[in-house]
Amino acid sequence: MSTPDLPDPAAAGAAAVGAAPPASDLADTVLERLTTVYPTAGNPFRAQEMVAYMKGVAPFLGIRTPERRALSRTVLDGLPRPAERDCAAVALRCFALPEREYHYFAVDYLRRHVKRCSSGFLPVARTLVTTVSWWDTVDHLAAHVVGGLVAADPALARAMDAWIDDADPWTARTALLHQLRFKEATDARRLFAYCLRRAADTDFFLRKAIGWSLREYAKTAPGEVRAFVADNRSLFSPLSVREALKHL
Repeated sequence: MSTPDLPDPAAAGAAAVGAAPPASDLADTVLERLTTVYPTAGNPFRAQEMVAYMKGVAPFLGIRTPERRALSRTVLDGLPRPAERDCAAVALRCFALPEREYHYFAVDYLRRHVKRCSSGFLPVARTLVTTVSWWDTVDHLAAHVVGGLVAADPALARAMDAWIDDADPWTARTALLHQLRFKEATDARRLFAYCLRRAADTDFFLRKAIGWSLREYAKTAPGEVRAFVADNRSLFSPLSVREALKHL
């Protein structure tokens, strides 16, 4: 099955971030260090390979993940833990930069510090989900950042009820995937309802997310997932069904 067409890479890389970053001295320091350290490890040949692998969604510096994370430790060495305002400033400013490695830094930073963020951080997370959107950032934001916020404040599930119907497929994918790490705490009724709400959608990434979310929950409740798929098999795409039952 083919994936959807992507926007022009240059336009995607220059996509404007919808929310203005708050002032933050810590973010100033992080970004100064980051934009000094990361480029020194860039590899133009590897960058071309990465752009091709990610279907041209954004330009790359050409830094492999293990090296990038080692550089990130250098960037953050000696710096204090952030407040929520700092998290927002770092993430939004990173996503305003064109190269994808800066977006990855932001996602890793938020994964590490999401417990320092309140429910009020959800609009920032949504801005990131809808900025230069592709699975490589969206899926981590969904499972670890949005999911972490909802786990800390279950009232945010009402926001997920709106996101699942959003016209933006990445926002809807985030709603489908936000419970990936919930295990026994998964709201199965909500998960199954979300899968049914988007069952007829033809978007590749939504079909994949339906199957993935069910497959992950099947590790906790295999009988429930097996019965749900059996009862609704005709409504789902073969891709969703195949992914859901992959390990059952």
